[in-house]
Amino acid sequence: MPNWKDVLSEIQRYQQIHGREAKFAVDIIRRKYLKRFNRHTNRNIIAYYSGWLSKPDVQSDINDEDKNGFMMAVHKLDKRKGLDLILHTPGGSVSATQSIVDYLHQIFKRDIRTFVPQIAMSAGTMIACSSKEIWMGLHSNLGPIDPHLNGWPAYGVISEFKRACEEVKDEQHKIPIWQSIIRQYRPTFLSQCENAIEWSNTFVQEQLATVMFKGQADATEKARKAVEHLTDYTGNKSHARHIHVDECEKILNIKRIESDPRLQDILLTVHHCYMHALMNTNSFKMIENHLGAAFVKQAATVMVPNQ
Repeated sequence: MPNWKDVLSEIQRYQQIHGREAKFAVDIIRRKYLKRFNRHTNRNIIAYYSGWLSKPDVQSDINDEDKNGFMMAVHKLDKRKGLDLILHTPGGSVSATQSIVDYLHQIFKRDIRTFVPQIAMSAGTMIACSSKEIWMGLHSNLGPIDPHLNGWPAYGVISEFKRACEEVKDEQHKIPIWQSIIRQYRPTFLSQCENAIEWSNTFVQEQLATVMFKGQADATEKARKAVEHLTDYTGNKSHARHIHVDECEKILNIKRIESDPRLQDILLTVHHCYMHALMNTNSFKMIENHLGAAFVKQAATVMVPNQ
């Protein structure tokens, strides 16, 4: 199957051969391989891609508007065949994530597999943990699921506040130092951090216990340990930490992409197609099924007049 360079060459050949349709080459080639992926798995395929890697200044996080994209992608699918979700996202809103997951579970009766060809971080990891199995390769990464509020790490805020309380008990000369730090917190901010932690932890733990580990005698304990690992603020060091497949296998139901060479080839070709689309067009978010129905968000092109 084509690699990154091969996909680009195929797109360029199509553009050279088909004059007027040249602008559709990226879409036509991508959809060809999505259909091949569908034929290989005999399951419904929906790809959810954000372009934050190539367009970091464009807001491409998971949000409530994405529900419209998933509703469009679900339409006309054979719901009896389950869903294979190809996921590439930096994360986003927990509330939107929970709503999307609930919707997909109702449609596909929790028969959902998630494929991570490269990265699914934060709320993207939450979506992956809501499926019955996650397919990852040597190149795949999940991320910590510790919640952030307006860029502030909730676990970090709580940890810092506890540290402040401990230090000023015995070292009151540090009170002015900590006052300057704590003063930055708006009213009720600590409570909001605690609620965000409880909300995200409870959601992921319930998903793991009732979907991924469903029917296992130790499902609740396995779910608790997985969430504990994914929210380990001290151990993970950073919300941006990339958690590799070997580590994920210890806490989650992981299937290796490399175990099915044919699937690996098609999946990575699909991934290359989306990367080319996000890098070489104005698109920054794409939700698309194997039938070719697509919900695409595009960044506006700003014309700058000559000075």
